[in-house]
Amino acid sequence: MTPLESELIDVSVFTATRSALGSNFARILGYLREDGTQSVDKIEEAMRAKDPAAMVLAAHKLKGEALQFGAMRLSDAAETIEMTARDCVEHHETPDAIIELVSVLRPLFEETLALLEKNSGPAVQRRPQGFGRRIA
Repeated sequence: MTPLESELIDVSVFTATRSALGSNFARILGYLREDGTQSVDKIEEAMRAKDPAAMVLAAHKLKGEALQFGAMRLSDAAETIEMTARDCVEHHETPDAIIELVSVLRPLFEETLALLEKNSGPAVQRRPQGFGRRIA
């Protein structure tokens, strides 16, 4: 990984996870792709609805999955969203203070996921979706 990539990914955590998961690495990275996308969707929907309670679980899940792969900036962003949302719930406030962070979460997630996939080898590269259909 280049120095720029290491700003998003802790290489030592990534390498340890890849080694520990072995042949299951691609499958688990796929879970991050699927679950992470759902979590970001839920966080954005909750922000639009000004519903901090709906953000907590999605942000918590994203934080944990990101940490597993060494995606430290993504994990930190998710943790900030989670903790701020918890405070908002406790104080009966809207999550307006994190609107900017939520607005950059998806690009951060996508950039991080692309780096993880790029550095995971050809077997893990994102494949076209299309169950039961021939992909041209």
